[in-house]
Amino acid sequence: MADKDIPRRIGLYPGTFDPITNGHLDVIARAARLLDKLVVGVAINTGKGPLFSIEERVELVRAEIAAIATRNGMVIEVVPFDTLLIDFARKVGASMIVRGLRAVSDFDYEFQMAGMNYRMAPDVETVFLMASETHQFIASRLVKEVAMLGGDITSFVPALTLERVMKRIRG
Repeated sequence: MADKDIPRRIGLYPGTFDPITNGHLDVIARAARLLDKLVVGVAINTGKGPLFSIEERVELVRAEIAAIATRNGMVIEVVPFDTLLIDFARKVGASMIVRGLRAVSDFDYEFQMAGMNYRMAPDVETVFLMASETHQFIASRLVKEVAMLGGDITSFVPALTLERVMKRIRG
């Protein structure tokens, strides 16, 4: 069987990434080792009152994951979306949705979403990756809150993202 005949494992890791955190990067790096191609779907989701525009979030994610793609010798695409997740997964050819779990509190919501997605598309699996112990408590919402209240977020986000968050908050 020629390489072109071997099915590629394409995964989709969706999120708002407002901002991208070290926890997100951890899940992306671990997912990249399992897949032939990874699509990071940046949800537009204006209902969450994002700190950054969709264009800024896509730019930051691309910049922060470049080393992961190089290290794994693969392409990791970053694509904005504002559709039903299952429809977006089909559009990008994903057979797997990757979700990160930080704590038990995440599981209830993610379990329900996985069930709904499976009902709509049984051919698309949802795979959960546990956040590593050093990142289990990091959430974008908390990172923004700590930064806005003058706290140090250096250990929660990568360098470029730190610079942009602080500039946005000070501006």
